[in-house]
Amino acid sequence: MAISTEILPSYLSLTREELKERIKKAYKILEECTLCPRNCKVNRLEGEKGICKTGILPFISSYNPHFGEERPLVGRHGSGTIFMARCNLLCIFCQNYTISHLGEGDEITLEEFSNIMLYLQNLGCHNINFVTPTHQVPQILGAIEIAIGKGLRIPLVYNSGGYESVETLKILEGIFDIYMPDFKYSDPEPALRYSKAKNYPETVKAAIKEMHRQVGDLIVNERGIALRGLLVRHLILPEGLAGTREVVRFLAEEISKDTYLNVMDQYYPCYKAFENPPLNRRITGKEFSDAVRMAIEAGLRRLDGITV
Repeated sequence: MAISTEILPSYLSLTREELKERIKKAYKILEECTLCPRNCKVNRLEGEKGICKTGILPFISSYNPHFGEERPLVGRHGSGTIFMARCNLLCIFCQNYTISHLGEGDEITLEEFSNIMLYLQNLGCHNINFVTPTHQVPQILGAIEIAIGKGLRIPLVYNSGGYESVETLKILEGIFDIYMPDFKYSDPEPALRYSKAKNYPETVKAAIKEMHRQVGDLIVNERGIALRGLLVRHLILPEGLAGTREVVRFLAEEISKDTYLNVMDQYYPCYKAFENPPLNRRITGKEFSDAVRMAIEAGLRRLDGITV
């Protein structure tokens, strides 16, 4: 595992002019929104809404120090997690469906958004962790600019479902030091059936390649706290629906054998999963152990909570 002493977040090296240009470019996309691969092409600046049902203002569900995230993010004082309301992927088994599908949350100003970041930093959180940020990239960048002026100085985490536009990700280069995408499916059929995103497998692979190009393998400090790099989450679904074998092959062979991977065993039926067998049951111990074995056999060396 790579170890480093403390380093400053990349965004502190950007000039104000560079950051403003990124923000301008991100907001421009909203005129005919192609921020994510849904390519709704609605004018969100004029109040039109696409699949994510999100407008021009930041739409936030909740924020708090989170101790249930991956160990390198949590440390002693927690990950400063901000749950963005709504979602661009909308999986039918989403465990946060009241936020993603039902829109539990409130619109706030950029100023208020920036104050949330500073509040979490002042509590001692090790990072600011934006959960489901994809459809609100311009708003996030606008609030980050304000927060930097107020003294923001901890790493930023892009915690997404993996359904990303590479062009949008390129706008984020040098701003986010830590990317944490899901890799939900490697097969188009379940991606279509459960998330209406047949192109998810090819899209998430391209996104992860771009994320890794920007930040590389995970770097932590002497206390094990993440400073920079890629973490990937893979939720095991019943009857192999997540396509684990291809997920771990791709990460090991096309990204890096030192990719930090969390093989997640916490699937349980939520929302519309009960109407869609076999998603109406938890996974078995064997399904999870088989997934871990596949990851090890693929050559991955950094599995969250598992000694390889």
